[in-house]
Amino acid sequence: MDWKISTVVTGVDGSEGSQRAAEHAVAIARHWGAALKLVTVVRTPEGWWGIGGAPPSPEALSTALVEGQQQVLKEIEDHLDLEGVEYETVEELGDPVSRLLYVAEVNAADLLVIGRRGAGLAERVILGSTADRLTHLASCPVMVVP
Repeated sequence: MDWKISTVVTGVDGSEGSQRAAEHAVAIARHWGAALKLVTVVRTPEGWWGIGGAPPSPEALSTALVEGQQQVLKEIEDHLDLEGVEYETVEELGDPVSRLLYVAEVNAADLLVIGRRGAGLAERVILGSTADRLTHLASCPVMVVP
């Protein structure tokens, strides 16, 4: 099989695991001369305000989510050595698995690089890990970075 990597997608969420995954994704993109998509996904925030609390206004919530995503992307861009790598940042809202699969599919990704851990324990117990779900559902190879 003659495999060429033209597009690499990596999910970043501010965790150390996603930072290590992004470092590997950059190295792979640089080696292959591939395009890199740095994707951050914010899960929709049902219940963040607790029982009996008033939800934030849609405008306030939207502003907070956008600012949070931009902060995660700025920090990862500042941390990574992206010189000479063609890259784009992508902000998504929703379920991390479905949104990462979507970005990988619409960009015809040859490789999806993710950290092994990012979500909290409760989410892993209830939903299964994002990494585990992506390895089962992705249509391209998935590299899971410890």
